[in-house]
Amino acid sequence: MTLNSRKRLFPAVLAGSLLWTAAGLAAPPGTLPFGVYDPYGAFSDDPDVSIEHLFLPWQDVYLPSLAEADAYASERGRSVLVTIEPWTWTRDERNRPEVLIAGIQAGDFDGNMATICGILGGFQSAVTVRWAHEMEDRSGQFIWAGWTPETYIAAYRRMVDVCRAEAPEVDFMWSPLGLDRFEEYYPGDDYVDVVGLSVFGLQPWEQRVLGGERSFREILEPRYERALQFGRPIVVAELGYVGDQAYVDRWTDDVRQDIEGMPALVAVIYFNQTEVYPWPDGFGLPDWRIGFNVLD
Repeated sequence: MTLNSRKRLFPAVLAGSLLWTAAGLAAPPGTLPFGVYDPYGAFSDDPDVSIEHLFLPWQDVYLPSLAEADAYASERGRSVLVTIEPWTWTRDERNRPEVLIAGIQAGDFDGNMATICGILGGFQSAVTVRWAHEMEDRSGQFIWAGWTPETYIAAYRRMVDVCRAEAPEVDFMWSPLGLDRFEEYYPGDDYVDVVGLSVFGLQPWEQRVLGGERSFREILEPRYERALQFGRPIVVAELGYVGDQAYVDRWTDDVRQDIEGMPALVAVIYFNQTEVYPWPDGFGLPDWRIGFNVLD
C-alpha cells in the first residue's frame, strides 16, 4: 500500500498513516492514544496502551527477539514503533561518527538495515520505523547527531530506500528532539509518514536552571508549531517526567487529554525506563519509570 493510497483510505489523518490512524481509533474518547517503551513489562496488561515502542541497534542485535516482540504486541492488539539506532550497544571503536558516515555512504550498512526491515515486513502488527532520531542534538549522546543536514538527509533517505525494498508496508517516522532549526534536517515528504518529537520534564532541573517549572504544553507547543509545516501527523515519540507528586499529577493529566489547538498531535509514547545518558548540569540519570518518577 502506498502513501497516496493510505491518504485516500484515511482522509481524516493529515498524512494518512495506517499505524497512527489505527492507534487513534483504539483510544478512549477524549484522550490521546498512548504508547510505551516498556522493557520490564509494567504495562503488559494495560488495555489503554495501543502502541508498543522498541529500541534496537543495527549491529550485534539478537534478531529472534523481534519475532517475540511482534507476538507480544499482536496478542495485545498494539501497533509497533521500532527505533533503529545505527550503532552497536556494545562498547566498540565502531561507535564513531566518521566510521558511521563513511560506512553508510559506502553501503556497508545496507545489509544491516535490510535484514532488520525484512523481519519487520513480516510482522503481524502495523509497524513504523524511526531511524537515527534526535539528529539535531549536539550533546554528544548519539554518533549520528550533529552532522551537517545534507549528510544526515542523504543517510536517512538511503536507509528508508533500503528498508522499503524489504518492507513496503512499513511507515517511517522522522524524529528530531525538537531543538531550534530542526527543520533543516527534514528529508522530504516522500520519506516521512509521521513526525516524532521528544518531551521530557525534570522538575528539579527546571526550578534550578530555568527558574520555574514547565508544563507538558509549554515544552511541546513550540516544537509542534514548527513541525506543522510538514503536513504530517505529529507524535510525542519519547515522553518522560520526574518531580514531586503535584508535578507528576499535572503532567499525567495533560499528556492523555486532547490538547486544544493541536489537532495534528495523534499520540504520546512514554519512555518507561531510567535515562541512559546524563542529564545536563549534573542532574544524573532521571528515573522516568511510572511509580519511580515521584520525588520525595
